[in-house]
Amino acid sequence: MTDSRAAMAKLRVELVGLGVTDAYEVCDDAILSVWIGLVVTFRDGFYRWQEGVVKRRHLGTDPVGCAIRVARRYAELHADAPPWWDELAKTLRGEAAENYP
Repeated sequence: MTDSRAAMAKLRVELVGLGVTDAYEVCDDAILSVWIGLVVTFRDGFYRWQEGVVKRRHLGTDPVGCAIRVARRYAELHADAPPWWDELAKTLRGEAAENYP
C-alpha cells in the first residue's frame, strides 16, 4: 500500500467516524471526493482540501485534524448549499441529480 493510499484510508476512517459516509476515491489513490466540489488530496505528506476553486491546506499531517475540518465544512454545505451547487450538479450529473450531492 502506498503512503498516499494509507493516508487516505486513515482519513476515510476518521470521516466515517464523524458521519461523512459517502466519500469516495476519484481518479487515483490520493484524491477523495467528499461532496460535489469538495475534494481532499494527499501530497508531499500533507492533506490538502479544495472547495471549488478555493484551495486549503491542513497544517498537519494528521488525518484526525483534517477530517474534523472537512467534516465541519461538509455539514455546513449540507445545511446551506452554495449557489453554484445546483448548476454544477446539473453540469456534472444531469437533471437527475436534483438534491443528491
